[in-house]
Amino acid sequence: MKDLVIVLAKALVEHPDEVSVIETETDTDITLRLKVADEDMGKVIGKGGRIAKAIRTLVKASAFNTEKKIFVEIGEED
Repeated sequence: MKDLVIVLAKALVEHPDEVSVIETETDTDITLRLKVADEDMGKVIGKGGRIAKAIRTLVKASAFNTEKKIFVEIGEED
């Protein structure tokens, strides 16, 4: 899942070297925290959150066979 989010995000942003994903896993879920440069936030979120929703949909579809819930959070690079 992590690699999928990285590939999608790097294709969208102007600073692909600043894309990172932190994966946190518990017994019931997996959280992927996508971090991008400040100026790339709009490109990853999209108008009305459409791009972010599409990323989440693709990740959830690719994790269909897992028994854990998948969450994708989008934030700025610290």
